[in-house]
Amino acid sequence: MKIIACNSNVPLAKAMGDYLNVPLANASVKRFADMEVFVEINENVRGEDVFVVQSTSYPANDNIMELLVCLDALRRASARRITAVIPYYGYARQDRKMGSRTPITAKLVANIITAAGANRVLTVDLHAGQIQGFFDIPLDHLYAAPVIVADIRKHYKDPENIVVVSPDVGGVVRARALAKRLNADLAIVDKRREHAGVSEVMNIIGEIKGRDCILLDDIVDSAGTLCNAAQALMDAGALSVAAYVTHGVLSGKAVERVQNSVLSSLVVTDTIMAPDSIRNTKNIRVVSVAPLLAEAIRRISEETSVSSLFD
Repeated sequence: MKIIACNSNVPLAKAMGDYLNVPLANASVKRFADMEVFVEINENVRGEDVFVVQSTSYPANDNIMELLVCLDALRRASARRITAVIPYYGYARQDRKMGSRTPITAKLVANIITAAGANRVLTVDLHAGQIQGFFDIPLDHLYAAPVIVADIRKHYKDPENIVVVSPDVGGVVRARALAKRLNADLAIVDKRREHAGVSEVMNIIGEIKGRDCILLDDIVDSAGTLCNAAQALMDAGALSVAAYVTHGVLSGKAVERVQNSVLSSLVVTDTIMAPDSIRNTKNIRVVSVAPLLAEAIRRISEETSVSSLFD
């Protein structure tokens, strides 16, 4: 097998290569003077099983284009099978028509990734499970839950006092699955979103008074929902509130908002490369999904079960 890293998350790709004892393949992903993307594979990949690692996070359009050009280069170089490893799948929140004459961009991106030459896709915690059906090629959908559960067990000495909280009704299935793994209770924050990016907490469903609350979500963008939910939980008598989120988008003033919130900690994974400004923030931590992704890559290459990773 060969692993190729585009530019969005080279540290994660290197960590995966280290886990598998497979050095990153020699490839150049550069820009021309007018910022057009240029990719050159500097070693033979004919007949190889190639994995291209690229999160389509900010700048999403540039990162998607890098991935597409790399896929095309590998297809034209006669790679036997090309797997697009997309730890964070951008445009996933545009998974349905939100109103008249609006696009379903998650499906559009799936189409162009397939057309560019991907034979299969490997990703982590899609915003909506139905996006798997947007691809006409095999897709392996990993969950960050094993990494999150391990971190929770490491940092909470009294597991019986934990309650897993979904910050909105849409995340109940995800929160229930984590609560089952931890043998913990479940609570839900019922909120009303007046417009995009603005949320108002309305009610808390479940018993959280005097307990350690763990907010669980797949994406933290502006962090408004998380911080409002954390404040509502503390106002309702929670002992502490921490948040575990797979994809740390953290756009705009999100980091400042988290710093000034009642959250004891926000834990994100490295599906999106976190800059030093985030890693050095006192109440934000980063845990790695590199071993999880690397093990999935090994199993795909060896044609063995990926789903057994979660048994």
